[in-house]
This record gives sequence, structure tokens and C-alpha cells, in this order.
Amino acid sequence: MDIVNPSMDELMTKVDSKYTLVVLAAKRARELLSGEPLEVAPVSKKNVTNALEEVVEDKITYQRLKNGIK
Repeated sequence: MDIVNPSMDELMTKVDSKYTLVVLAAKRARELLSGEPLEVAPVSKKNVTNALEEVVEDKITYQRLKNGIK
């Protein structure tokens, strides 16, 4: 079994649900793919992994709105 870094335990302390985490990471990964600069030292060649690392290090956050996440 592969070890996930950062761990789900760490990630879940930063968001209110797994759904929020998925949406947040996907949105940030698309930004990285389009050329946005990375806010942390790269830990992987994969944008999703780097986005999750940014979540753990509080470099990206979210705001819950009536019609989604910002």
C-alpha cells in the first residue's frame, strides 16, 4: 500500500469535509497546471500532491459560500 503524504489525518484538520478537500485540491491543481506559482517547495511532479501540501502548510485556504467554495 502506498503511503499518502501529506496524510489524510493532517489534511482533515485543515478542511471541514473530504468533499471540500477534493474541490480545493482540484481547483488549486488546475491553477498550478495553468502556470500559477507554487507556494511551497515542490514535493512531487504531480500538481495535486503539491496542492495538498499547500493545504497542509496553510498556504491556500477556502471560504464556504452559499453556492460553493471560493
